[in-house]
Amino acid sequence: MRARDWLLLTFLSILWGCSFFLVAVSLRGGIAPLTLVLLRVALGAMVLVPAVLALGHRMPATTAGWLLFVVQAFLNNVLPFSLIFFGQTMAASSLAAVMNATTPLFGLLVARFVGGEPLTANRAIGVLFGITGVAILVGPEIAGANMGTLLGMGCFLGAALCYGFSAQWMKRLRQVPPIVSAASQLTCSTVMMLPIALAVDRFWTLPAPSLPIVAAVVSLALFSTALAYIVFFRISASAGPQNVMLVTLLVPVSATALGVILLDEALTVHQVLGALVIALGLVVVDGRLIARLPALRTR
Repeated sequence: MRARDWLLLTFLSILWGCSFFLVAVSLRGGIAPLTLVLLRVALGAMVLVPAVLALGHRMPATTAGWLLFVVQAFLNNVLPFSLIFFGQTMAASSLAAVMNATTPLFGLLVARFVGGEPLTANRAIGVLFGITGVAILVGPEIAGANMGTLLGMGCFLGAALCYGFSAQWMKRLRQVPPIVSAASQLTCSTVMMLPIALAVDRFWTLPAPSLPIVAAVVSLALFSTALAYIVFFRISASAGPQNVMLVTLLVPVSATALGVILLDEALTVHQVLGALVIALGLVVVDGRLIARLPALRTR
């Protein structure tokens, strides 16, 4: 990737790292998980759709065009957001962020077995490192975890798998302007989430949230969703869906820091070690640093 892509990837990791903290604050403030998903995507869509029109772009004009985003919305918003938010009611936000770092590994496996892409030697070795990292990450948690934490961890891994499938599907959207992709995806997500939240959460019966909780929800929608998805689709168009998924390696840094400092969550040695092994696996998958090692040794 180019230097600008890496800068955008770092910026995106901060936006999404903050999202785990904002979700935890919102859930602790009494917002039901599915209602929070609805608010996140709906408020984001309310910002982006007018922006698309103001900038002279057009939303999809055909049924086929919208169906592309219906699938993308389900794989990238509706199902993974719901899984992560439910998971965060049972497990720490820092654990959610660290386990989300398995996304690129799921992306590689989906690309191989669904997309038919070849699994090269460095990719195969990288996947093995990734599996080892996940084992280090979740092993001690499983040993001492209650059923709630185990269910939360299962939700986080399920969300990462969803993102792996969405990366494969997103290849169909590379010619669409990033802001149009973001607005269309969030619009479809809103349409799908509204009846679900109405039926399950019955959010009109819940007590009104306090102003700090409202601020957390609005920040989640505007910065960690609307702005983040513009950046996300911009990187995807420039560097490819598999590369943009590398953001999940950087997300745990900011998410864990916020969870530990502001939410009094524990940071364990095996979480750090597992994340490092997963990162090593992705360095092997990328291959560029390893290819440069002989040249660096001769200097």
